This record gives sequence, C-alpha cells and structure tokens, in this order.
Amino acid sequence: MDLVARKLKILQAIINDFICTAQPVGSRTIAKKYNLGVSSATIRNEMSDLEELGYLVQPHTSSGRIPSDLGYRLYVDSLMREYELENKQKKFIKDLLLNKIVEIDDMIKNTSKILSQITNLTSMSLSAQFRNSKLKNIKLVQVDSDKVLLILVSNTGVVKNVILRISNVSQNVLNKVSNLLKDKLKGKTIAYLDDEIITNIKRELIEYSTTIDLIIPTLQNSLEDLGESEIYLDGITNIFNLPEYTDINKAKKFIAALEKKELVYDLLKNDSNEDMSIKIGSENKIDEINDCSIITATYRLNGKIIGKVGVIGPTRMDYSKIIAVLNYLTNTLSNNIDNNIL
Repeated sequence: MDLVARKLKILQAIINDFICTAQPVGSRTIAKKYNLGVSSATIRNEMSDLEELGYLVQPHTSSGRIPSDLGYRLYVDSLMREYELENKQKKFIKDLLLNKIVEIDDMIKNTSKILSQITNLTSMSLSAQFRNSKLKNIKLVQVDSDKVLLILVSNTGVVKNVILRISNVSQNVLNKVSNLLKDKLKGKTIAYLDDEIITNIKRELIEYSTTIDLIIPTLQNSLEDLGESEIYLDGITNIFNLPEYTDINKAKKFIAALEKKELVYDLLKNDSNEDMSIKIGSENKIDEINDCSIITATYRLNGKIIGKVGVIGPTRMDYSKIIAVLNYLTNTLSNNIDNNIL
C-alpha cells in the first residue's frame, strides 16, 4: 500500500468510526478495529499528516482526531462505500409513502415524515412548484341551499377545494357553468385567467352572469394559491437525541434557524438543480447552520424538476445511507407523481 492510499484508508476508517461513535478517534482505536496492516505509531504519524493537510482536527491536545469539513468532502466524493437498501427497507418506504394518499402534497408530506423517521434527522421538503401548472379539471357542486363547493385540479395533481356562498342556484346551472369554465380554461396556465377570457365566459353564459361574478374572484385566488410552493419540516426535535446538541443553546440556535421560513426556502430553492446536492459545514453560507450538513434531492414530473426534499443535521451524519434513502424516496415519489398525473 503506497503512502497516499494508506492515508486515505486511515481517513476513511476515522470518519466511519466517528460517524458511529461521535467520539474523537485515536490511533490505537484504528489499529485495533480496522485491519490496515500497520502499527498504531504509523497510524499516529499519518493522522498528524492528515491534520496538517486539513482533513482532520484535534479538538483537544490529549484527544484523538475528528474529521474536518474538508475531510468529509473527500470522504463523500471519493471514499465512502455505497449503501444498498434492503428489499424490506424499500417495501417499508414505499408502503409508508403511498399509504392513503389522495393528493400530491400528501405524498410530499409523507416523504418528509418517512425521511426524518429513517434518518433520525430533521427533514425538509419543498412542495411542487406550480407557477406554470395548468388547469386539468373544474367542478361546482351544490352543498346546500347557500353553499357551493368549487373543486380545482391542476395537471400537477394538486386539488383545491373552496366553499362559495351562492344562494338559489341549481346543480344543473352549476354543471353548465363548470363545464364552460373547464372548456375555456383546461390546459391553460394559471396566469391565463385575465379580463378578456372572463368577459368571453360571461358573454357565452349571460343568463348566469351573476353566478359567474361570484365564482370568478375565488377562482382567480385559488389558481394563484396553486402557484405557491409550501415548505414542510419534520423531525426537528430529533436533534435532542444527537450528542452534538446536548448544549441547549446550540439546539435552540438550530431550531430558531429552521423557524425562519425564508431561510429554509433559500436552502432548498437556491440549491443546485442536480439530482443530489451535498453541502458540508462551512460550504453552507448561512451563519446559523454552517456547522451542519445538508443533503437534498429533486423529484420530477415527466422529467422536469418540480420540488426538493432533504435532510439537515450535524456534519457527522451517515452520508451513504442518507443518499441511498433519498435516491429511493425521490425516485418512488417521481414515479408515483407521473402515474397519478400523466
């Protein structure tokens, strides 16, 4: 084994051990637990070199070493072994993800819950971005004498239900109005509902113009709502089970950061559009979380990115397992979005 390969093996062993134990790693530990074929003295010298190169840090003069952000980056890019999910783990994920799902947003919420449950970290997800979504269906249903249910379905699977206060209108009239609205608006983007199209709709159903006047403002607002992305967080309190957050002030700082919706939105929205993104410690430019790692993955509709899901936690996270879980989750999510929508 040449010197470079030996250093990399030692670094890999140190990071694997630290991920499992959260304790600084010494040369004797590596010599005993990992069959590297070299003495603890040689390992100690190599660890000193790795520290000088910036891959390891010694928290205290009498302690072992821990990985630096640079060390984790080398590990993630070149050293970690690929984690293979077992079939029972895949079945567990799929069963939970698709359990009693009606709407796409339910799938995304479930994804966050599953991710925090499996990783024991805090999960984040950005719901599908529907600014360019199109109207797929519209229905008006009489609930009682003065209430009408407006049901909107976008081509991206989002269902919007709104109760309207409309009196003295029959279901037959509501059917005519909803059929016309569907004919005029189906396949059109959210921004399409302008004054001209509204005037044309009212002209064709002039005898029902009063009813349409009551429906249109709500319809416009509801279509706008379909264009907004939602942020979901799950497992925030999981950090209290991690040794990195036994300091209550540090835990409070972490929670306070995630309570800032715009911060979380920026983390997800401004991230790269790669299928998988891994930012380690100081690679995050936000002060409140620059001691954390963030792993995010995209999910798609018909091949186009429409949202993101990921985890945030200490740099000492099980990168290989989290990447495998995220890959399987987002692939399953994307496939089921396609199956439900297309």
